[in-house]
Amino acid sequence: MARKVILFIAQTLDGYIAEADGKIDFLIDNDFTSGETMDHEYDKLTKRIDTVVMGRRTYDQVVNELSPNNYPYDDFENYVLTTRPSEDLDNIHFIDNDVVKLVKDLKEKASKKDIWIIGGSSIIAPLVNSDLIDIYQIGVIPIVLGNGISLFSHKVDFKELNLDSVKKINGIAYLTYNK
Repeated sequence: MARKVILFIAQTLDGYIAEADGKIDFLIDNDFTSGETMDHEYDKLTKRIDTVVMGRRTYDQVVNELSPNNYPYDDFENYVLTTRPSEDLDNIHFIDNDVVKLVKDLKEKASKKDIWIIGGSSIIAPLVNSDLIDIYQIGVIPIVLGNGISLFSHKVDFKELNLDSVKKINGIAYLTYNK
C-alpha cells in the first residue's frame, strides 16, 4: 500500500495561509485556539507520519520565528525544498529538486507511515496539479485578512475533491477532503 500524502494546514476564512509579507502572527495567541475542547488534530497527524516536506521560507519561519530553540519536527525525516541547498542537518535534507519528483519518490519508499506537506503555496500547487495530495485537512480559522498569500495560488488547476468530514474544535473548523 502506497504512503498517503497529507496537506495539513491552517488558513484564514478568506483563504490565506500568511500575510502578504509572509508573517503568520495572526495564528499565534489568538482566542480561536482557546476553549473547552482540547485540539488533538495535530497529535493525530504526527502519529501517522514519518516524513515532512516544506519549502525553504516555511523552514526559515519555523526555525527563526515559531520555534527558534526547539525544532518541532526532529522525530521525522525532513525535506526542505530550496534553490540554495546546504549541508544536511541530521534528518533535515536541503534539496534543490522538483517537488513532484521528490513526493513520487517518497511515496514509493517502504514505510507504514505517511507524508506531511507543511507548506508553502509554491510547493502545494504542483502537488495539487499532479494529483499527489491524498488528504487535504484544512483548519479554517475565524480571521479575515483581506490580503495575503493564498493557500491555493492562481497556478492551481481545477480540482474536485470529496468531503470526508467537518469538525469544529473551539473556533477552528477542520475540513477534511480526499481526492
